[in-house]
Amino acid sequence: MQFPIIKSAVVILSLSAALLSGCSQTPVKSQASLYDRLGGKEAITAVVDALAVNVAADPRINQRFANANIKRFKSQMVELLCQASGGPCVYKGMDLKTVHAGMKITEAEFMAVAENASKTLDSFKVPATEKNEVMTLLASLQGDVINR
Repeated sequence: MQFPIIKSAVVILSLSAALLSGCSQTPVKSQASLYDRLGGKEAITAVVDALAVNVAADPRINQRFANANIKRFKSQMVELLCQASGGPCVYKGMDLKTVHAGMKITEAEFMAVAENASKTLDSFKVPATEKNEVMTLLASLQGDVINR
């Protein structure tokens, strides 16, 4: 499952924006990056910290992280999200396909993390547009994380 509702909404919103901008008499201002709209690195770090707590409390997936270096995991997750959202960070970790190779992560486990991410974003009252962009970004990583 690749968040079809979110992807459909993003496509519809993108098409609507393209159509509206084509009809506009004034130039469309460039939108701030997702990184800026989320509140920058400090906000991303707070969300990742809360996500780690939520995942640790979720019996569907917490065993996957039982032996993980959580400090390193959070640091690299912040770098990855910071870079992917248009921020100044540079992700220096290994590619996700290599990191997750052999872990036999299932779609259900991936979805459990995604559900926790969604709930975490909600707890920070992240607006729907930005939340959908983050969830779409996470969905794009599914193929590299799930071992088929």
